[in-house]
Amino acid sequence: MVRKVRRLLVAAAGTAIATVCALALAGPTAAHAAPKPKPPVAGVDITGDQLDEPLRLRADTHPGEVNAILDQVDWLGRTGQQRGPQAADLGPKYTVVVLAGDAPKNTYDLFPLAKGGPRIYRPAKQPDRSKVLAGWFFGRLNMSEALRSVGAPLERQFDTISGGVGGGGKRVIPDDSLVPGKDLDATMNELQRLLLLNVGVMVVITAGLAGIALLIRRRTR
Repeated sequence: MVRKVRRLLVAAAGTAIATVCALALAGPTAAHAAPKPKPPVAGVDITGDQLDEPLRLRADTHPGEVNAILDQVDWLGRTGQQRGPQAADLGPKYTVVVLAGDAPKNTYDLFPLAKGGPRIYRPAKQPDRSKVLAGWFFGRLNMSEALRSVGAPLERQFDTISGGVGGGGKRVIPDDSLVPGKDLDATMNELQRLLLLNVGVMVVITAGLAGIALLIRRRTR
């Protein structure tokens, strides 16, 4: 009886050891073979003035459009201005909700045609319950063009060149300022006046220096 028990114990121990070894060998391979979860797809939803339905943009299908909108809001600092423009000076409003997959993370109100330049309002209450301070920010000068390019019903108002304000962006030049020869006569008149003014200043300075030199010469005799 004792021998049978010993045999059973030895057999059970051998089975356990073999199982542990098999798991130890298979474990790293199984872990290595396990696929990594894919990160959620970034996206934005846009609602606002004259939009009958939200603009739903996802990075896997509209990467350029998503990046253009994220570029408008991803540089904001921790604090902004506590007071913004008067409501009458804000113009059309577009609310941007930034998503990770299907989960909304952040929300911002964009005012591309605000008086004095584009503005952004970030509310304190965010979809992901993150703690941020409510505040107003000056937006990028190309905000209107960015929104228009993704489908917002905004009229094209200017051409853009490199440069910018806020967190970056693009400096603007009105179309009419790029027309060659416009107000050429007025420009030449201004240049002529400036030249005459400079000549007059030089004459006065020269006369003053000559007078000082003459006075010093008389006193040193």
